[in-house]
Amino acid sequence: MSDSVTAAPAAWVNLPDVSAKLGVSISKVHQMIRDGQLLAVKHDGVRQVPAELVANSTVLKHLPGVLTLLRDAGYNDEEALRWLYEPDSDLDGNAALGLAGHRAREVKRRAQALGF
Repeated sequence: MSDSVTAAPAAWVNLPDVSAKLGVSISKVHQMIRDGQLLAVKHDGVRQVPAELVANSTVLKHLPGVLTLLRDAGYNDEEALRWLYEPDSDLDGNAALGLAGHRAREVKRRAQALGF
Protein backbone atom coordinates (compact mmCIF):
# COMPACT_ATOMS: atom_id res chain seq x y z
CA MET A 1 0.00 0.00 0.00
CA SER A 2 1.21 3.47 -0.83
CA ASP A 3 2.36 6.01 1.72
CA SER A 4 -0.08 8.49 0.20
CA VAL A 5 -2.98 6.93 2.11
CA THR A 6 -3.93 9.71 4.51
CA ALA A 7 -5.93 7.48 6.83
CA ALA A 8 -6.00 3.77 7.28
CA PRO A 9 -8.23 1.05 8.65
CA ALA A 10 -8.17 0.66 12.41
CA ALA A 11 -7.37 -3.03 12.00
CA TRP A 12 -6.68 -5.58 9.28
CA VAL A 13 -7.93 -9.14 8.84
CA ASN A 14 -5.99 -11.73 6.85
CA LEU A 15 -7.88 -13.80 4.29
CA PRO A 16 -8.01 -17.07 6.31
CA ASP A 17 -9.54 -15.11 9.22
CA VAL A 18 -12.03 -13.46 6.83
CA SER A 19 -12.95 -16.95 5.66
CA ALA A 20 -13.56 -18.09 9.23
CA LYS A 21 -15.47 -14.93 10.15
CA LEU A 22 -17.78 -15.21 7.14
CA GLY A 23 -18.11 -18.98 7.43
CA VAL A 24 -17.04 -19.58 3.83
CA SER A 25 -14.09 -21.30 2.19
CA ILE A 26 -10.89 -19.41 1.44
CA SER A 27 -11.59 -19.94 -2.27
CA LYS A 28 -14.96 -18.21 -1.79
CA VAL A 29 -13.17 -15.24 -0.18
CA HIS A 30 -10.84 -15.05 -3.20
CA GLN A 31 -13.89 -15.20 -5.49
CA MET A 32 -15.58 -12.39 -3.53
CA ILE A 33 -12.47 -10.25 -3.99
CA ARG A 34 -12.32 -11.00 -7.73
CA ASP A 35 -16.05 -10.26 -8.09
CA GLY A 36 -15.71 -6.91 -6.30
CA GLN A 37 -17.79 -7.90 -3.28
CA LEU A 38 -14.84 -7.40 -0.95
CA LEU A 39 -11.70 -5.26 -0.95
CA ALA A 40 -8.29 -6.72 -0.13
CA VAL A 41 -4.90 -5.05 -0.53
CA LYS A 42 -1.36 -5.94 0.44
CA HIS A 43 -0.62 -4.72 3.94
CA ASP A 44 2.69 -5.65 5.56
CA GLY A 45 3.34 -7.86 2.54
CA VAL A 46 0.18 -9.95 2.97
CA ARG A 47 -3.18 -9.52 1.29
CA GLN A 48 -5.62 -8.33 3.95
CA VAL A 49 -9.08 -6.83 4.35
CA PRO A 50 -9.86 -3.75 6.44
CA ALA A 51 -11.66 -5.06 9.53
CA GLU A 52 -14.41 -2.43 9.29
CA LEU A 53 -15.55 -3.86 5.95
CA VAL A 54 -16.46 -7.22 7.46
CA ALA A 55 -19.25 -6.44 9.91
CA ASN A 56 -20.18 -9.25 12.26
CA SER A 57 -20.29 -12.33 10.03
CA THR A 58 -21.07 -10.53 6.75
CA VAL A 59 -19.56 -8.01 4.37
CA LEU A 60 -20.99 -4.51 4.85
CA LYS A 61 -24.28 -4.41 2.97
CA HIS A 62 -23.43 -1.53 0.62
CA LEU A 63 -19.74 -2.32 0.08
CA PRO A 64 -20.09 -4.34 -3.16
CA GLY A 65 -22.13 -1.57 -4.78
CA VAL A 66 -19.68 1.13 -3.75
CA LEU A 67 -16.72 -0.96 -4.98
CA THR A 68 -18.47 -1.39 -8.34
CA LEU A 69 -19.02 2.37 -8.58
CA LEU A 70 -15.38 3.06 -7.71
CA ARG A 71 -14.12 0.52 -10.25
CA ASP A 72 -16.45 1.98 -12.90
CA ALA A 73 -14.84 5.36 -12.12
CA GLY A 74 -11.42 3.84 -12.85
CA TYR A 75 -10.23 3.25 -9.28
CA ASN A 76 -7.96 0.29 -8.58
CA ASP A 77 -8.05 -1.47 -5.20
CA GLU A 78 -5.44 0.79 -3.56
CA GLU A 79 -7.20 3.93 -4.82
CA ALA A 80 -10.54 2.57 -3.62
CA LEU A 81 -8.99 1.97 -0.20
CA ARG A 82 -7.68 5.55 -0.14
CA TRP A 83 -11.10 6.89 -1.08
CA LEU A 84 -12.88 4.78 1.55
CA TYR A 85 -10.53 5.93 4.31
CA GLU A 86 -10.05 9.58 3.34
CA PRO A 87 -11.05 11.61 6.41
CA ASP A 88 -14.52 13.11 6.07
CA SER A 89 -16.37 14.41 9.11
CA ASP A 90 -19.67 14.42 7.20
CA LEU A 91 -19.44 10.63 6.82
CA ASP A 92 -18.87 9.63 10.45
CA GLY A 93 -15.09 9.92 9.98
CA ASN A 94 -14.65 8.39 6.52
CA ALA A 95 -16.64 6.62 3.80
CA ALA A 96 -15.86 3.14 5.17
CA LEU A 97 -17.35 4.05 8.54
CA GLY A 98 -20.23 5.83 6.81
CA LEU A 99 -21.12 2.59 5.02
CA ALA A 100 -21.66 0.91 8.36
CA GLY A 101 -24.07 3.57 9.57
CA HIS A 102 -26.85 5.83 8.47
CA ARG A 103 -24.64 7.61 5.92
CA ALA A 104 -24.46 4.66 3.48
CA ARG A 105 -26.74 6.36 0.94
CA GLU A 106 -24.51 9.47 0.94
CA VAL A 107 -21.38 7.32 0.48
CA LYS A 108 -22.99 5.61 -2.50
CA ARG A 109 -24.07 8.97 -3.97
CA ARG A 110 -20.53 10.34 -3.68
CA ALA A 111 -19.02 7.20 -5.23
CA GLN A 112 -21.50 7.41 -8.10
CA ALA A 113 -20.60 11.07 -8.72
CA LEU A 114 -16.95 10.09 -9.27
CA GLY A 115 -17.87 8.52 -12.59
CA PHE A 116 -19.07 11.84 -14.03
